[in-house]
Amino acid sequence: MAASVSAAAKASAAFAHKKELAAAAPAPAQHRAGSGRRSNPCRVRAVASPARAPRAPASTGSVKSAMTMTEKILARASERAGLEPGENVWVDVDVLMTHDVCGPGTIGIFKKEFGEDAKVWDREKVVIIPDHYIFTSDERANRNVDILRDFCMEQNINYFYDIKDLSNFKANPDYKGVCHVALAQEGHCRPGEVLLGTDSHTCNAGAFGQFATGIGNTDAGFVLGTGKALLKVPPTIRFVLDGEMPPYLLAKDLILQIIGEISVSGATYKSMEFVGSTVESLNMEERMTLCNMVIEAGGKNGVVPADETTFKYLEGKTSVDYEPVYSDAQARFFSDYRFDVSKLEPVVAKPHSPDNRVLARECKDVKIDRVYIGSCTGGKTEDFLAAAKVFLASGKKVKVPTFLVPATQKVWMDLYSLPVPGSGGKTCSQIFEEAGCDTPASPSCGACLGGPRDTYARMNEPMELPGQDGTQGGADLSGIPVHGGCLGPDGLRHRPQGLPHVTTLKPQSS
Repeated sequence: MAASVSAAAKASAAFAHKKELAAAAPAPAQHRAGSGRRSNPCRVRAVASPARAPRAPASTGSVKSAMTMTEKILARASERAGLEPGENVWVDVDVLMTHDVCGPGTIGIFKKEFGEDAKVWDREKVVIIPDHYIFTSDERANRNVDILRDFCMEQNINYFYDIKDLSNFKANPDYKGVCHVALAQEGHCRPGEVLLGTDSHTCNAGAFGQFATGIGNTDAGFVLGTGKALLKVPPTIRFVLDGEMPPYLLAKDLILQIIGEISVSGATYKSMEFVGSTVESLNMEERMTLCNMVIEAGGKNGVVPADETTFKYLEGKTSVDYEPVYSDAQARFFSDYRFDVSKLEPVVAKPHSPDNRVLARECKDVKIDRVYIGSCTGGKTEDFLAAAKVFLASGKKVKVPTFLVPATQKVWMDLYSLPVPGSGGKTCSQIFEEAGCDTPASPSCGACLGGPRDTYARMNEPMELPGQDGTQGGADLSGIPVHGGCLGPDGLRHRPQGLPHVTTLKPQSS
C-alpha cells in the first residue's frame, strides 16, 4: 500500500476520481492479540488468497485470480477458492446480531419455519442486544425485551445483554447500550469474519476488517436455524484517504464528504474499502464512524484493513482465533476515489438527505433549535471528547437544549472518569455541566429512531419539514459533535477559529 499512499500524498487536488488503481497488499505477518476474556490467548494469522487449482487460460479476456478484501472473506466463508462480483454464494455466518426492534420478528420466523422446539445453529454465535426502545413505559416496547429474554433463556444464549431495572441502568451489569458499539467493545467484531445483523448500520463492524452488513428478519430467522446466508458478492469501490488529519476534523466529516461526492446511491450494493495514510492514523472509533455510514451511500458493506491498531483494540476482548485478509495488489476495483484530507473542512448534511453536503461555515446563519449528541455514529467516547474540547475552548453556556446520549455504559463511565486533554483534569461531564448541557442520559439509541413518546430527547411537536427524532416533521443538520459546541449566544452556527477556507472540492479525472 506504500506506493499508493506516497502517490496520494503528492496529489495537488483534494479529491480525484480514478479508475483501475492497484494497491499493494500488506505483507503477511503473524500477530498475537494478547489474552482474551478466557484463558487462552488470541492468535492472529494474516492469510493470502486461498490456493486455486491450475486451469487453462480463458480464450477471451484475462483470468482473474486476485481478490479484494470483501471477495476473500466471502470466498473463505463459502469454502470457495475464488469469487467474482455478481456471484451468489452460501456463506457460513460467524456472528448474528439482533436487537429489541427486530429480534421478536426474527424469533417468530425462526419458530414458524424450524419449529417451536427448534434450537439455534450455534448459541455461542448469536448476540442479542436490547438498545432501541428501552427507557420507556410503553408496554409494547417493554414486551419486546421480554420476548428476547424468554428466547435467550430457552436457547441458553450466552451473549444476551439484558436489562431489567429500567429506573437505573447501572443496576444492570449485563446491559450495554447501542448494539453496534457494544459489539465492538465486547469483542464480537473480528478481522476476516462474517457478521450479520438485523440493523442497517451493522456495517459499522467493517472497521475491524470483516464483512458486516444488515439483513432482514426473514434472512435472520433462516440464519438462526442454519448458520448460513445467501449473499451476492459485491464489487468494491476503493477510497484512498491521504494527508494529515486537521485537528478540527473527525471521521464524520470524511464520510459526509464521500457521500456528498458519490450521492446516496453512489455505492448501491457495493463494498466501500477505506485505505490510505489518513485511515491508518484513525483510532478504532473513528474507523467505525467511517464504516457506519456506508449504508447512507447505498453500500452493502464498508471495510478497513486490519492493522496493529485493530489488534491492540482487540487485546483482552476476545479469545476467538481470527485471520485478517487484505486486498491483493492486482485486485480489480469498480472504481477508485482519492482525497487529500489535509485540505478538507468540516461539513454538515442539510435536510433532507445525507448527500446534501455543505461546508459547516456556510451554515453560520442557520438558527439552531436543539442539539443532540449521541447514536451509533456520534455517541462514542471520542465524539464526546471532541465536543467537550470545543465547549471548554468557548467558555460559554449553550443557548439551546443540548441532549447527550452515550452509546454504551462504558461510554457513560468515560464521560465521568476520563480527563479531557488540556482541561486541567476536568471530565466531559464537568465541562458539559458548566456549559449548561443536559445531564448525560441512560445509554441507548435514544431518539435516533424516534420511539415511544416518552423517549428521551424525542421531538413530539410537529414541524413543517420531514425529519427524524420522533415526529413526521423537523429539519436536521447532521454533522460531527464539534458543531454542537460551535453555537454562539444567539443560537446560531458560528465558524470555529482556525478553520481554513478552501475552494469547493471537485473530482478530477486521471
